[in-house]
Amino acid sequence: MDRGDMGIKGSGGACGVCGGRTYVIERQGDRAHARICACSAECSVCGGRGHLLVQREETFSKKVGTRKYEVLAPCACTLRTKRVARYNEVGMPGVVAHAGFDNFRPAKPEQDRARSVAMHFAHHFDKAGPNKGFVLSGPVGTGKTHLLGATLAHLVLEVGVQARYVEISLLYATIRRGFQEGRSGGEIIGPLSEVEVLAIDELGKGRGSPFEMETLDELIARRYNAHRTTLFATNYSLAYERKNVRTVSGYHATEDTKHAVREAELLRERVGERIYSRLCEMCTFVELPKDTPDRRHARQEMESRTQPPPAGMRASR
Repeated sequence: MDRGDMGIKGSGGACGVCGGRTYVIERQGDRAHARICACSAECSVCGGRGHLLVQREETFSKKVGTRKYEVLAPCACTLRTKRVARYNEVGMPGVVAHAGFDNFRPAKPEQDRARSVAMHFAHHFDKAGPNKGFVLSGPVGTGKTHLLGATLAHLVLEVGVQARYVEISLLYATIRRGFQEGRSGGEIIGPLSEVEVLAIDELGKGRGSPFEMETLDELIARRYNAHRTTLFATNYSLAYERKNVRTVSGYHATEDTKHAVREAELLRERVGERIYSRLCEMCTFVELPKDTPDRRHARQEMESRTQPPPAGMRASR
């Protein structure tokens, strides 16, 4: 445990803005951005110096015995500043800036289990390692990215872990742009391979081209070989065998069948046996059922029912 795990929350008190955490996470453009709360902008412990004298006790020899001495140590405010800066390098999407374990609302028991797995991982993370990651599988809008955001926020800001977030198709696009700028894929993958915790969202998304498969394989292989912790979210099922897809009759049969086949695709088919085998060793699997409600749809429907119609559309009496 580093010194920052002791007393970082102290100066925040019962602030109504940060809730005593001493920092705030907000949406800034398309990214989640952390800042130190106004309640902790001025440190009452070190007076803004960023360090303080700490008394230590050590036995140097039997003849001399135990002696006490003072050393300069970073104040909690310095560690907090470093963690806030480190969080702003994670790359979390702005839409999950306010994501936490406490505001995750499960509609299914499987969602509650997903939260429990992510929360246990975050609160019991061992900085000495190794730590087993997790894979969250389920339909769109079921809170997978929310849980990734809550997990990384806790790890970086509360534990002091170095972490990064990537959406896999955007990573592919970044590497392609790098090629045009004369950069190699390894220059971009390198830092992602070495970070303590990496969250990969939308695993399995893409065209499945040789370039994409080789990139994904290299990234996961590097992290697997180095025993680094990786978290994943995917829309593809973790089931071992594909369920039979019946042909839909009628005018739209061909398109409907194609959609049904895509829906039934398995993650192991999308990423290949080599990568899938490593995921089985690296992670705990959590699958959300296909009928898990889309929270975005539910929110939109609720807003549609509660908001009054525009003034021009109201019926006159």
